[in-house]
Parts: sequence; structure tokens; C-alpha cells
Amino acid sequence: MTASTCNLAVLLEGFFTRRLMQQRQASAHTIASYRDTFRLFLRFAEKRLKVAPSALALEQLDAPLIAAFLADLEHERGVSARSRNLRQSAIRSFFQYAAFESPGHAGLIQRVLAIPSKRCTRKQVCHLTREEVEALLAAPDRTTWSGRRDHVLLLLAVQTGLRLSEITGLRAADVRLGTGAHVHVLGKGRKERCTPLAKQTQAVLRSWMSRDLGPEPAILFPSARGSRLSADGVQYLVAKHVATAGRACPSLTRKRVTPHVLRHTTAMELLQAGVDRSVIAMWLGHESLETTQIYLDADLTLKERVLDKVAPPSVQARRYRPEDKLMAFLSAL
Repeated sequence: MTASTCNLAVLLEGFFTRRLMQQRQASAHTIASYRDTFRLFLRFAEKRLKVAPSALALEQLDAPLIAAFLADLEHERGVSARSRNLRQSAIRSFFQYAAFESPGHAGLIQRVLAIPSKRCTRKQVCHLTREEVEALLAAPDRTTWSGRRDHVLLLLAVQTGLRLSEITGLRAADVRLGTGAHVHVLGKGRKERCTPLAKQTQAVLRSWMSRDLGPEPAILFPSARGSRLSADGVQYLVAKHVATAGRACPSLTRKRVTPHVLRHTTAMELLQAGVDRSVIAMWLGHESLETTQIYLDADLTLKERVLDKVAPPSVQARRYRPEDKLMAFLSAL
């Protein structure tokens, strides 16, 4: 094993270029997620070890340091256990690669890989009711260019259930209007899918594309500068319109509405309309049918229909009668 093999910079470069990009052909989203994890981790290691990231060696990244980093994510940055586990999976993937490239560090690598993932509470998915959806769609000021863009974006998100990355990456050429109107996306796992558009969505999109976009538009929902909207930008506009809609629909203020909640809303509306789980999985581009199980768990109306079919136990309600005052006095002695 050469000295360069022990150098973290060499290993990390090989992990991203050879393992992720060439061998696994990971998507841009996966690479970006892993990149952000190591940017956070290297800053933490530099602060803890007083060593520049480019000068770090693999043997310095031991299990206690990584455990401290994961704890710092939770306590200092306030991330959830699920986000912590996501960061840990990126680190595990790198050390699995390092096990082949630097077998002399097998003991250190095994101790890192032995760090367990943290168990987390599986909460019910948050989704919007029809009344809340209507209030949210009415919130943008459609007398302005940005308001019309936000209205179309929110409507498309609720109707199609596209992921945030899929919406921000949409181009005008991905939209087909007229007969067989649909939107074409390359989704998670490099899977292509076409999602049909409702008539109302078609009309709004047609107006947006013909009136508000340039003659040769590239991005369907551009920023004010004409570039692709960032994830933070979409989060901001959703939060802004939720705050506006909350004045007309107070129940919105009690929910944490994110772009992904709009995707959950689509799934719940399909489920409550009686659509089969396999069709919902296909519509949303899920890899596994089991992913749609979370929507069954959150569907209260489905559980109420089940309750209606079950015969309740024969329990007789009786009126409460307080104990005699004298007997109560004696019992309290």
C-alpha cells in the first residue's frame, strides 16, 4: 500500500469519479447528496483535528470521530434521525469502497461500518385537504409574473405529484399539450415516466407557456434571472403562499407544508378516490409497491369505513351516580 493510497483526498476523489460516476453511474442527486455530506464532515474534522481537509489521512477518520460528527448533526445542526442516517449511509458507502482500496485499514473500516443507524419514529405523512389545496392555489397574486409562475407550479405539483427535483428540472419541451396531454420526467433511479394532465392544468400551462415564457424557453419554471429554481427557492415560495393562504384557511397554519407534502396530497387524493395502490406507485414513480403503504396508514377515512363494517361490542352506557356523602367521608378516612 503506497502513501498516496492512505491519503484521504486520493481515496475520496476515486470514490466520486470511479465508484459513483463510472462504475455505479449514480444520478446527479445522489452525487450531490454525498458531496454535501462530505463537505459537512470535512469541515467538522478540520475543526476537531486542526488539520486541513486536503492533508487528512484515512487513519484519522476513526469511529469515534464519525460518531461525534453524527451526534453533532443532531444536536448542533438540529437534523432529524432520518437525516442523520442519510448522512451516515454516504459515509458507509465511502468506507466500503475504501475497504478494497486500502485493505491495510481493515480494522478501522470495520469499526466505522459497525456504527449502527439510529432508529427513528415513523410519523404519519402530512397532506392537505381539498379546502386547504384550494386556499393555497388562490394565494399567489396572479397579476404579477412571479405569482402566475407560482400558481402554475403549485397546481402542477398537486395534480401530478412530481418530486421537487423533477419539477425544478422540467423544461418546456417536456410538456405535451392537446390530445394525450402529459408531462415527461426522468425521475429517481433514472426512470422515465409520463404523467397525464387534467384539463384545468392544461389550460393554465398553455396560458403560462404562451404568454409568460420567452419565445424559446428552456426551463418551465425559471427564477427571476431566468435560471433553474433552487430547492430552497421553491421551499421559500411554498412557505410564503402557505402563510397567505393560512389567513383564509386557518388549518394550514397548524401544518408544516413543504413541496413534498404536495406530493403526499396527490397520493392521498388518489387513494381516497379508490385508486389501487399499484397504480399510485406507478403514478408517483415509486420503486416498490410497499412505499405506498404510508398512505394507507394516514388515510383516516379508509379506517372509518373499516370501522363501519365491524359490529361494535355490546356495552351498555350507564349514568354516573356519585357515592353517598357519608360513605365517601368514611372511605376517605
